[in-house]
Amino acid sequence: MHVRMRAAIRPQGQDDTMKPANSLLSGLPTTIFSVISALAVEHRAINLGQGFPDTEGPADMVDAAADALRDGRNQYPPLAGLPELRGAVARSNARFYGIAVDPAREVVVTCGATEAITASLMALVNRGDEVVVFEPLYDTYVPVLEMLGAVVRKVRLAPPHWDLPRAELAAAFGPRTKAILLNTPMNPTGKVFTRDELEFIAGLLAQHDAYAVCDEVYEHLTFGAARHLPLMTLPGMRERTIRIGSAGKSFSMTGWKVGYVTAPAPLADLVMKAHQLLTFTVAPNLQRAVAMGLDKDTAYFHQLADGMRGARDTLADGLARAGLSVLPSDGSYFLIADIAPLGFAGDDVAFCQQMIRDVGVAAIPVSAFYDSRGTDIPARYVRFAFCKKAEVIAGAVARLQSVRERLCAGNLAEIQKR
Repeated sequence: MHVRMRAAIRPQGQDDTMKPANSLLSGLPTTIFSVISALAVEHRAINLGQGFPDTEGPADMVDAAADALRDGRNQYPPLAGLPELRGAVARSNARFYGIAVDPAREVVVTCGATEAITASLMALVNRGDEVVVFEPLYDTYVPVLEMLGAVVRKVRLAPPHWDLPRAELAAAFGPRTKAILLNTPMNPTGKVFTRDELEFIAGLLAQHDAYAVCDEVYEHLTFGAARHLPLMTLPGMRERTIRIGSAGKSFSMTGWKVGYVTAPAPLADLVMKAHQLLTFTVAPNLQRAVAMGLDKDTAYFHQLADGMRGARDTLADGLARAGLSVLPSDGSYFLIADIAPLGFAGDDVAFCQQMIRDVGVAAIPVSAFYDSRGTDIPARYVRFAFCKKAEVIAGAVARLQSVRERLCAGNLAEIQKR
């Protein structure tokens, strides 16, 4: 995810005689996602690393966004978002989860979910507050919390099922706990937290008078019997929860960067103030198109999940036939596989790098989703993104059938030379 802080490092090109700039940002290396993507381009590999769809979203939303550019409303929209989109977010909350929301006071539109996460944490966290997070985790969480001066309490979920470690979680809470940052459905694990697990989390929040920031961007991407349940719907959680959604994930428009926050009015007001400091507004034409999308028939959202489930199953079957052990994925864009059955001599980073060069398929090492300052980080798992066209998945599966032969047949000396 990110390396140990190096306080003395200066940004590239900065004179050594000048005072160093921000040490936390200076200590962050190029992300593994950029490294893997660059290698994939260099070796013409099929990129199942980064989690973005390779198809366009609904054509009617694209048309609506294009038409909205020409309707003479291209100046600053309202700080909290256009009324059309805030109303659509409120209707979506009610339709799917029975959450009654005041669109005028309890919804804030942001530049994507990443900004929504940052603004929500800014709204809650004072320097020295403790925030609980689960590992493995999305790589933005820890740097943002550290920039805010929070103390991060990490609780690890264990493969293959990533069950909630209740004793460890309870031990992570204390008098200084301000919030928990919860991602469900979860990147990178594909875990969907169960009602029973959410009820345990809710009990800790009530006991310690803490808040929840819920990253629920994959809310409409659950498979089989798994169903997304917002923590906000549980008794006593409505006033403690900030819920985050994403048009990028719900409509396969990741480049649009339209996110939305649902929160009780006092917290939404603080999120809005943080949003004002970060980006202030979001492109109005995209807001109007997303509003239309959120009002689509429920069948659209079911079809989206069904299509992703089919891609997941095809990839999972191909990975299993290639000799990897596939972990369950009940939601999100992602599937994790255990490389141990292959007998590969290196760790997950070496595996992903060599797989790009010798097999022509790119994936992400799951160790990248842990704070590298920790210990005993698992190094035998890789994450594949299945939000791709059927022919892309099929091509990757075909190449993966040679993974054992190309990567694991007495190649330790070759690995060590590289």
